Amino acid sequence: MQSIISVQQLTKQYASGYQALKGVNLEIKRGEIFALLGPNGAGKSTLINIICGIVNPSSGTVLADGHDIINDFRAARSKIGLVPQELSTDAFETVWATVNFSRGIFGKPKDHAHIEKVLRSLSLWDKKDSKIFALSGGMKRRVMIAKALSHDPQILFLDEPTAGVDVELRRDMWDMVRALRENGVTIILTTHYIEEAEEMADRIGVIRKGEIILVEEKHALMTKLGKKQLRIQLQQPLTAVPAALAGTQLELADDGNELVYTFDGQSEQTGIAELLRRLDEHGIAIKDLQSSQSSLEEIFVNLVHS
Repeated sequence: MQSIISVQQLTKQYASGYQALKGVNLEIKRGEIFALLGPNGAGKSTLINIICGIVNPSSGTVLADGHDIINDFRAARSKIGLVPQELSTDAFETVWATVNFSRGIFGKPKDHAHIEKVLRSLSLWDKKDSKIFALSGGMKRRVMIAKALSHDPQILFLDEPTAGVDVELRRDMWDMVRALRENGVTIILTTHYIEEAEEMADRIGVIRKGEIILVEEKHALMTKLGKKQLRIQLQQPLTAVPAALAGTQLELADDGNELVYTFDGQSEQTGIAELLRRLDEHGIAIKDLQSSQSSLEEIFVNLVHS
């Protein structure tokens, strides 16, 4: 699939000597939802701010839909919508006025039909004449998204889009983001809610200490790096794992009533059938089986602390 954002050998070093980005290479595909994960201070915000033209890079190149963000800034920036984490807008303006004003900033002619479409898609149409200060936190967040979409960008950055939003509204916003993707908008998401990335993203990128350490399709990532466990509940407790089963990655629970078999996500599950056969050979009667797999959060924690 064609890349809509191409980042090559991007670095950023501040006057203090701190190097926020170290030779970052990243390709983001047109029409995907890409989740950028990383601990605080990893370089997420710096990377986004450079792509959006807010911060100048020290070296490297960034193309947004084929436009260089330095040499062709105006065209590049017109392709991008940014929803910052902070809610920053004129509290005494109406929803309609503030979204229209954002469109004008990009030099786009007035298009009331487009603004109406954006507001309706975000369930803001009935709030169009409301002052910003009178809105709930979730509605203010929606206004920020409407502002970012006012000039019809092809790329949308969402920086912690559901921070401070209740669970019900968070799921509504997930549905909204999927709808944007269905309409051809490429979504780049940063979040501290790992389940948000697990729920929505097509691909996951992990940044640590200014370097991209992994970019992978979500399902492939969980298959490669996720650990799977089979918990085998026993009809009769054991005092120890039989010596003949040593090397099978079996562990005995403290109460002796359960065996735990841990294996890599890449391992063939035919090994489970062999394990169960060997347990039967040794007269170990099974009461129940339960399987589980590592969450994206567990994989992420292992990556950033390895």
